[in-house]
Amino acid sequence: MVSGSPTDNSLDSVEQLDTHNKMERGLSNRHVQFIAIGGTIGTGLFLGSGKSIALTGPSIVLVYIVVGLVMFILMRAIGELMYNDPSQHTFINFITKYVGKGWGYFAQWSYWIVLVLIGMTELTAVSKYFVEFFRTYNIDLSSWKWLIEIAFLAVLVLINLIAVKAFGEAEFWFAMIKITLIIGMIVTAIVMLIIHYRYPAVSIRTTNSVISSPAGEVSLANIFRGFSIAPHGWYNFAIAFPMVFFAYQLIEFVGVTVSETKNPRPVLKKATNQIIYRILIFYVGALIAIMTIVPWRNFVPDKTGEFVSPFIMVFKYAGIDWAAALVFFVVITAASSSLNSLLFSAGRHLYQVANESRQGSVLRFFSLEQVSGHKVPARAILMSGLFILLSPAVSLFPAVTQAFTWFSSASSAVIIGIYILTVIAHWKYRRSADFSADGFLMPAYKIFDALAIAFFILIYISLFMAADTVWLAVGGLVWFTVFGVWSHFRVRRMQERHTASL
Repeated sequence: MVSGSPTDNSLDSVEQLDTHNKMERGLSNRHVQFIAIGGTIGTGLFLGSGKSIALTGPSIVLVYIVVGLVMFILMRAIGELMYNDPSQHTFINFITKYVGKGWGYFAQWSYWIVLVLIGMTELTAVSKYFVEFFRTYNIDLSSWKWLIEIAFLAVLVLINLIAVKAFGEAEFWFAMIKITLIIGMIVTAIVMLIIHYRYPAVSIRTTNSVISSPAGEVSLANIFRGFSIAPHGWYNFAIAFPMVFFAYQLIEFVGVTVSETKNPRPVLKKATNQIIYRILIFYVGALIAIMTIVPWRNFVPDKTGEFVSPFIMVFKYAGIDWAAALVFFVVITAASSSLNSLLFSAGRHLYQVANESRQGSVLRFFSLEQVSGHKVPARAILMSGLFILLSPAVSLFPAVTQAFTWFSSASSAVIIGIYILTVIAHWKYRRSADFSADGFLMPAYKIFDALAIAFFILIYISLFMAADTVWLAVGGLVWFTVFGVWSHFRVRRMQERHTASL
């Protein structure tokens, strides 16, 4: 029901809501808190922040704060929905309930496809990092990329199949490694700042060339000297927003863990509220530390347009010669964390779609609606893993690779639409009879929901501004139009069949 005035309904107990929840609540508060951190910190911070710093200089901090605040609004909307019904396996279900079955069907399948495509991209990135790292030691693993990808994915699938607690433990340690590097880098910057550390010129090897960085001194003046909001023009400042937005992508992952969490309501509330602090510490704090050490004008591309990781530059300046190995290890960890989470989420979403599919469907033929003896959707996880495993095969065919690149890029635009649908679902929930004043309420929801929707639309529009993202935006529109219309048509046809059978 999405009409009528809100009521003061009290919240149903978790035991009542869990009547049809076949999953095990094996995730503890510790697991969920670190899963939330892992979802907040991706490989984009370790590898892509150099390019974003080069685009806007110190004002990139403002971009990260603005985008982070909007993503926090999204998380508060998801948090309120999941708090109301913590037995749901995915926040996408609320789109079905409050926006419509057609949009729900579209969002469920689109989100699963997006997760699989991102998973394929992450798996490809893992083998690329391995090959590039060992190449610096004159060890060529390029012919073994496919085996690296298969072995890597197999390990993560097994972790997901064991039990939800095993997944939680893996994410805990993945997140711990990322946190340790970021805090270590921030502490290094503080110490170097206090002692007025001066560093010599360094040469940093990239994949295809060498970047020479001049000598300098660690100082806050590196940030504020010649400060300008848009030092390279307002166009570059504008296109930094979608770049930063995609760095935050999948922050919503904590909204998929609630149905398998002990004491879900207090844990969800704490994890959601702390996201804003994590953004300030791990993104803003890291960027300020980086630019205190490395003058932002020193971030330049090599001959192929590639930017070196700011973390490698920082540790090189600190005299740590094995910085590349350290950052490589953490990037592999970040990719592992991302892929591990993608498998978890993709499995739950496919399981949910299978649960809602009709008898005799392909999904039910493979029993994807069933859970294993370990109370995980094992078949749905395996099926998602098999699709991600197409990545090594895709790389063997140049024509298919090109189509895959286009399709996976378009999927990034689609997730913006899913975020918009999620916020609309929250707005309609607040106006429905299901609304509970005892819930985890977002204050001034009308203002913040409208602000978030407007921001996501602006992010999508900004994709048309850059040559390398315009086709991404066009692909997203094609996806919305074709698959959106087909989803609504299919749901309507199923409803007509159901009516006719009565």
